[in-house]
Amino acid sequence: QALILESGGGLVQAGDSLRLSCVVSGRTFSNYALGWFRQAPGKDREFVALILWSAENTDYANSVKGRFTIARDNAKNAVYLQMNSLKPEDSAIYYCAMPDREHYYPGRRADEYGDWGRGTQVTVSS
Repeated sequence: QALILESGGGLVQAGDSLRLSCVVSGRTFSNYALGWFRQAPGKDREFVALILWSAENTDYANSVKGRFTIARDNAKNAVYLQMNSLKPEDSAIYYCAMPDREHYYPGRRADEYGDWGRGTQVTVSS
């Protein structure tokens, strides 16, 4: 089972930027897709971004497209989420997740991801 640890959350103002990091151990990191999800109080967990093992292939939720960028560094077993032009509605706990299978495209559904971190809180004030 993978160990996933997120960091980088915090309290910022609208329009600011944050960079979330996710470090993974226990897997051959370079063979796995990684995803970012978020969950606000009282809402379902929602897909934010995905990056495949090849790194060239990414996917974003419409709500963050053009503002967020996902990237990975296989040498560091890390995936990042650069968040720019943050809005109050971006406030949530952000989770990093990976599927159970290598070279598997998990898509946007949370139930396609078997391993999750504990999350990092992002709060954007207006």
